[in-house]
Amino acid sequence: MPGALDVFDRLESEVRSYCRSFQTVFTKASNARVWDKAGKEYIDFFAGAGALNYGHNNPRIRAKLIEYLLADGVTHSLDMATEAKETFLTRFHAFILEPRKLDYKVMFPGPTGTNSVESALKIARKATGRTNVICFTNAFHGMSLGSLAATGNAFKRKGAGVTLGGTTFMPYDQYFGTRIDTALMLEKLLDDPGSGIDRPAAVLLETLQGEGGLNEARTDWLRRVERICRDRGILFIIDDVQMGCGRTGTFFSFEDAGLSPDIVCLSKSIGGYGLPMALTLIKPEYDVWRPGEHNGTFRGNNLGFVAASEALDYWRTPELELAVAASSRIILEFLHRMAAKYPKAIAEVRGKGLIQGLVFREPSHAARLSKTAFKHGVILETSGPKDEVAKLMPPLTIEEHVLKQGLDRIEAALHEMLGSVKLAGTAQAGV
Repeated sequence: MPGALDVFDRLESEVRSYCRSFQTVFTKASNARVWDKAGKEYIDFFAGAGALNYGHNNPRIRAKLIEYLLADGVTHSLDMATEAKETFLTRFHAFILEPRKLDYKVMFPGPTGTNSVESALKIARKATGRTNVICFTNAFHGMSLGSLAATGNAFKRKGAGVTLGGTTFMPYDQYFGTRIDTALMLEKLLDDPGSGIDRPAAVLLETLQGEGGLNEARTDWLRRVERICRDRGILFIIDDVQMGCGRTGTFFSFEDAGLSPDIVCLSKSIGGYGLPMALTLIKPEYDVWRPGEHNGTFRGNNLGFVAASEALDYWRTPELELAVAASSRIILEFLHRMAAKYPKAIAEVRGKGLIQGLVFREPSHAARLSKTAFKHGVILETSGPKDEVAKLMPPLTIEEHVLKQGLDRIEAALHEMLGSVKLAGTAQAGV
């Protein structure tokens, strides 16, 4: 008999990846739970790589989409004015920007994170007349050529097939440990006429590197980098594609640090329902585009506008932020307990909010945990330059009992993998 994924093996490109890790055919989903053809339930600690912060098939958002579709609402509109876009722009300004005292023009690039980054790079270069962009070790910014040039991962860069240029990599915070301030290194190199670094148009960074291994920049470091940019007329860009929309606990990941980036990239969960959508937020003085200089056929995804408008309602009150904080504490306590239980296998706990994980001393253990946890009914992925981090990122709306059930399943998976490691050590445990 053919296997469960026979159709995909025969007909889909070899580039497919996630379906190789999760060997089943999924059929339905609700909030943090997913079911396959056989009826087996899985708890989703991956959340569409951060595109499903409000869960699968969020009933509030679904109701708005159905209502819009049944009323023959415009679905596709390029960048023409529609009521759905008008509603989104108004609510985004009122619920997100105004309460945070942020002033941005909203650009709708093509509906992907990488397109948001591409547009940010282009407008920074256009606004400054300079071409070089400073980016950081272990960064991930996307898979199209411009954003890939700012991505550190060697495997992903190799897929480009051409030389990637226009960027200079600098060490991220704590790249050399806690005692070396890499912001001072950046400042020295920018000011040294002998450093060989062209004066950049922009500095591009993530406040917490999701794909890079859950590396979190310290607040003081972020503030120093922003000051370095301000003092030298360099635009400061934050890529909040994965960390935005509440993933780290606040709507923008940079709120706690009190930053005011010149450009912000958003995608993934800004679409509310897992629908394709992206924003590039630009301070008005740098919005120097000429009409049509960056466009795309699907930047007018009105279903995305409808879903996003309803999702923004979660941010009118502090309720969701409080729920994320409570869930974050539960995960953090669990991860520290696992690290203490298996110190020979687990090096540290990393992350913030509802994106946290375990760093394994033997990198292959992270993938083994993902595979074993899937057998126990949990979907989780890995990250880091050696895929050494097992990453937990459930929907922000996950129910507490479902969260705890998922953590129990992960604990069972760890015990199956590493039960004797805490006593006997890795070599004797045969892992």
